[in-house]
Amino acid sequence: MKKLMIAAVIGALSTTMLTVATDAAAQTATTTTKPATKAVPKKPQPKRLIKRKPNPAKEAKVDPVPDGSIKWSCNEGLAFDLKGDMKRDQIVTVHWANKNYNLPREATTTGADRFHDAATGMDLVVIPTKAMLFSDKDSSRLADECKTAEMQQGAPAPTQSNAINKTN
Repeated sequence: MKKLMIAAVIGALSTTMLTVATDAAAQTATTTTKPATKAVPKKPQPKRLIKRKPNPAKEAKVDPVPDGSIKWSCNEGLAFDLKGDMKRDQIVTVHWANKNYNLPREATTTGADRFHDAATGMDLVVIPTKAMLFSDKDSSRLADECKTAEMQQGAPAPTQSNAINKTN
């Protein structure tokens, strides 16, 4: 009786295995007949519990040009606005790309006026003949050959070193 029971169980397992193996072989045959496509890795999306509605007022934030600022025209049709007195102020405000940047003065040994903010990466360097605006974030020069209307007429830049030279 035990031998008969064991034979029945083995027979049932063999029949099940034969059916499963046939189905598996059929699935691999259909998968291999499809044309191969490149797998494009998807970027993992951050999981959020609450979906936010887009706020166009917050996303399109545009800082106004500060009152009393002076326009500096640069090469390639670029320009920025500067508020502050470079001769005496320790922080000037630069309006560039619809944003205001507060740039503190940096000490230099060359006589150039340098205003640099490490947090935003904005860097303004002014020499007597022109100003240059840099970005530390991507190591690029944003604007070059920038001059005020007075500088285009031949006046030197309103820098601290020029103010010192006039008083001596």
